[in-house]
Amino acid sequence: MNGPTSWRIVESTGCRGMRQIFLDTETTGLEISQGHRIIEIGAVEMVNRHKTDHYFHRYINPEREIDEAAIEIHGITNQDLKDGPLFQDLAGELVEFLAGAELVIHNAPFDVGFLNYEFQQAGYGENLIQERCTVVDTLAMARHKYPGQKNSLDALCKRYGVDQSMRTLHGALVDAELLVAVYLQMTGGQTTLLEEPEDLATVAGPAGAVMLERTDYTELTVVRANPEELEAHEKWLELLREQSGRVVWDRTG
Repeated sequence: MNGPTSWRIVESTGCRGMRQIFLDTETTGLEISQGHRIIEIGAVEMVNRHKTDHYFHRYINPEREIDEAAIEIHGITNQDLKDGPLFQDLAGELVEFLAGAELVIHNAPFDVGFLNYEFQQAGYGENLIQERCTVVDTLAMARHKYPGQKNSLDALCKRYGVDQSMRTLHGALVDAELLVAVYLQMTGGQTTLLEEPEDLATVAGPAGAVMLERTDYTELTVVRANPEELEAHEKWLELLREQSGRVVWDRTG
């Protein structure tokens, strides 16, 4: 069972009242058909585009060997997991955490395929994820937004200026945290590191510049320069003209 072969782009921007879970997994290898299993799950909750204190993070004993190629990517060994829980031991807790949420996953078919397989093995039936949640594939979103470009999570972090200094190897929880930052940039740049008044939203552009966007303009007051201020400004421009020859924003130049 390899999960769905195609995914639609869900037009979601984390609207008011929406509970989103940003999720990533690490596995023993790439193919479910070869008996590979999940060994780490990291999931971070966000509500109304505010990251909450709720998260789910577990290491799992896969009851099989981890491929050397996989160890090179995430650094997790069988020795690390020998005393860990089995997936079936934490399946109920994970179902409760994910139920009803919008899951945001980079390359969703991979992770959802593995999760559905693990839930089926634990006795929860097929396609549990699609039955209990909606799924957003940020890789599909990125390919739609940036066709022909690199759209890995690493590439998107670099494109949006997201700090990856804490990431030396792939890790499910670290990658889920990075995906939160990338997703906020991809869906309008709104980030909420601190609580703000409801009529203000923090907006960060692709270069990482931050500005405040006011959603209610009815109370803004425009203060125009008086004649004395205009005269002083003109004298300042004249001085710049003498020193530089031309002022780039000078309408008389």
